[in-house]
Amino acid sequence: MKDNENSSQKLSPKVNALLIIDIQEKIIGPVFNKDSIIKNIKKLINAYQILEENLFFSEQNPSKLGITIPELLPKDGFKKIEKMEFSLANIQEFIKELENKKITNLIVCGIETHICVQQTVLDCLQKGFEVILISDAMSSRNRVDHEIALKRMIQMGAILTTTESIIFELCKTADRKEFKEIRNIIKS
Repeated sequence: MKDNENSSQKLSPKVNALLIIDIQEKIIGPVFNKDSIIKNIKKLINAYQILEENLFFSEQNPSKLGITIPELLPKDGFKKIEKMEFSLANIQEFIKELENKKITNLIVCGIETHICVQQTVLDCLQKGFEVILISDAMSSRNRVDHEIALKRMIQMGAILTTTESIIFELCKTADRKEFKEIRNIIKS
């Protein structure tokens, strides 16, 4: 959560969570740039599992919209949350887990940018979390909806970045033993 006494642009000490919002079989079909979005989310998940913990997947009404695309789900080490609410921030179990783990920063990707992603982000910003949007790992059916939603979330305080940028930011240094693995993920 943001430290109100320190209003600098530097991110607060990071206790991160990666939120993968509603990357479900029936939702992703009409989304523009979907192959690139899936590829970038896969890179994020693979790198995140090496560098961090606190990986969350949400599924919007999975009985009607299908489950998370199976190729994206890790074998373990993640939490899946089924929801009917558009905003993941309205799920008390989710918010309680973030609080219990002292998570301050949310790295967000998924679909659709202007619906579930935007509502989750705006609610989480209001609750005091720092939110980092992975712009090339989220999308909508219509490009204009995606672009306007990004602008709105940025105006409200979210930080915009890309898949490769956030992976290197999480890695911090080429001296890490995991760096070779991370470099291979980026190149894939």
